[in-house]
Amino acid sequence: MKGKLKKKACKPFDYFLMIIMLLVCFITLYPMWYIVANSLAAADSASLGATAWWPSSVSFDSYKVVFQNEYIVSGFLVTIARTVIATAAHVIFTAVVAYGLSRPQLVGRKLYMKIAMITMFFNGGLIPNFILMLKLHLYNTFWVFVIPGMFTFYDMIIFISFFRTIPDSLLESAKIDGASEYKIFWKILLPNCKAVIATIVLFAGVYHWNDYYQGIIYIRNKSLQPLQTILYKLLAESSMTTQQQQAMLALGGSTPSVTIKFASMVVATLPIICIYPFIQKYLVKGVMIGAIKG
Repeated sequence: MKGKLKKKACKPFDYFLMIIMLLVCFITLYPMWYIVANSLAAADSASLGATAWWPSSVSFDSYKVVFQNEYIVSGFLVTIARTVIATAAHVIFTAVVAYGLSRPQLVGRKLYMKIAMITMFFNGGLIPNFILMLKLHLYNTFWVFVIPGMFTFYDMIIFISFFRTIPDSLLESAKIDGASEYKIFWKILLPNCKAVIATIVLFAGVYHWNDYYQGIIYIRNKSLQPLQTILYKLLAESSMTTQQQQAMLALGGSTPSVTIKFASMVVATLPIICIYPFIQKYLVKGVMIGAIKG
């Protein structure tokens, strides 16, 4: 046809694929919708049982109770600080190690790579790690969230794969101009690996935001526990805490504990969901660099 593209007709198998994809989308999104709907249920709606689609009456009392809990607020601040500081420390430290191991003139490079690879497959276990945190005076401190997770072998491989794509002639010309190794790293390499950095930030940031296990094992002070640890304990409890009951009575209502649990889940999950779309476009590119060149 002149000037026009012939429209391709959909085959029955195409409609079948559409139905499958719609079903997958529904299975993925419905649990999140279910949590949001039940977190907004008023006391009279929640007393009738869980809401499948939308509550008959809407109330924000459960969110008021959540934000009046001092440990929820402190846990939210601890989680934000942990995600930002631990992710930044992880990216910088891993990139520095990867840059050193990517240089062929490094003495003992193969030995260091083998030692680093061991950490990918073997772990000391819970008790040795707990004793190590005690001996390093990291137990019940904020830095137990930062220092143990500063290095992972998998993320280092992604960085090394990218650094090896940088032409040696570029680095040699920088050295001829008087640039030191530190200046080459900060001024040349890091600005050119935004996709890799975004990928590592996504991986590390999601891990630190969602992790609750370290808060249970290594933190005794409730004011230092991250939000996910507090949420885990809240979901594990069969009834509301005394503080939540007092806050509920102050509102003049009788908000069920199940709606408070759903509201806590929304508060804990919403920030990372809002951030993810802005860095998702870098994810595929950064992973492909590690997959193809590694």
